[in-house]
Amino acid sequence: MILTGRAALIALICALPVALAPWPATAFAVLLAGLGIAVVIDAALAADPAVLRFNRSMDGAVRLGESVPTTLSIINGGRRLRGQVRDAWPPSACAAPRAHPLDLPAEREHRVVTVLRPSRRGDQCAARVTVRSIGPLGLAGRQRSRTVPGQVRVLPPFLSRRHLPARLARLREIDGNLPALVRGQGSEFDSLREYVAGDDVRSIDWRATARRADVVVRTWRPERDRRVVIVLDTGRTAAGRIGVDPTSRDPAGWPRLDWSMDAALLLAALALRAGDHVDLLAHDQVTRAGVFGASRTRLFAQLVDAMAPLQPALVESDATAMLATLSRRARRDNLVVLLTDLNASALEEGLLPVLPKLTAEHQVILAAVADPRVERLAQGRADAAAVYDAGAAERSRNQRQAIAARLRRAGVDVIDAPPDELAPALADAYLAMKAAGRL
Repeated sequence: MILTGRAALIALICALPVALAPWPATAFAVLLAGLGIAVVIDAALAADPAVLRFNRSMDGAVRLGESVPTTLSIINGGRRLRGQVRDAWPPSACAAPRAHPLDLPAEREHRVVTVLRPSRRGDQCAARVTVRSIGPLGLAGRQRSRTVPGQVRVLPPFLSRRHLPARLARLREIDGNLPALVRGQGSEFDSLREYVAGDDVRSIDWRATARRADVVVRTWRPERDRRVVIVLDTGRTAAGRIGVDPTSRDPAGWPRLDWSMDAALLLAALALRAGDHVDLLAHDQVTRAGVFGASRTRLFAQLVDAMAPLQPALVESDATAMLATLSRRARRDNLVVLLTDLNASALEEGLLPVLPKLTAEHQVILAAVADPRVERLAQGRADAAAVYDAGAAERSRNQRQAIAARLRRAGVDVIDAPPDELAPALADAYLAMKAAGRL
């Protein structure tokens, strides 16, 4: 049994005659008994929520930042029910409205729609459906809660897709579908043209030159059907929130992992259009997700579905285990794109010891999200506290630059860019490797 605000209000009003009565104790007992009897009768007359049946219908997936309606069908198998129903979800699902009024005749069906606008990526599961039935006097009622299964998978938003058309145009230039100033030095012969200053002399076609009056060079198309392995670091460094959350403008920003996913999706879409194969490995101490050998038609959907439930684990990533997984699942001579952080202590203990073996077997790009707050702090000179902050920011920046230099000397292409620039920078690096014939 539950009490309503009306019962509390009547109890408060009854305090006045008790205070004015010549026999306060007697007045209190009489009024309390009368109110108690009214409450019990009202609760008994309220319809029983236990006779209700529920069905749920909703879409199974939604992109982060978008809304999805969930429809709850309520079938009344008893007498007329008046009250409220609440379809509860986790707070991060941002369900609205909080409750729905309910006036349901016997043997009738009613549908209520709750709109979800999730603020976090991953699987959101419905909590409980609570029905409150109020008696005819509005003083008391009955309440029951029941679990009605429901789940929506919140997918990465892929905000960087706005950069895709420009990169596809560049890819068509590299492939020769549009006029290009530079040809790649791949292994697929494309055409002959006259030699210009700066051309590699090794590309001169001496037989064609002998038949003409000018020096002629061969041009090549970049190779296709290569394999790109995207490795997402889901360790503790991926949990830091940086930038601004583009879906909610939350000042706390997105986790590094989400920015890495956004860059990975743009690279995957571009590589897919380029005719390359794309694999995914999400790893910290163990493998959290993997997509290997997916067909081109299903690849992007599988990548998004595999990324959606991933959350950073507050553990140190094991680069040795990651390399062992790569060796088992991918052949040699791939492009490995490692999306992690340029954290000096984490890389020195994890990646650097196994880096020689990794670079011997694959071409490696390491892409990291730089925190723009560090750059802002480094400019601070307003007071003593700002100067100390600037010193700490400068030290952090120098450490990132030093570890990046060590990685480049080891043969790794390093990209260190702010959150909203990481995805296009990684796509440009991939296209540059295509144009140069390195991939």
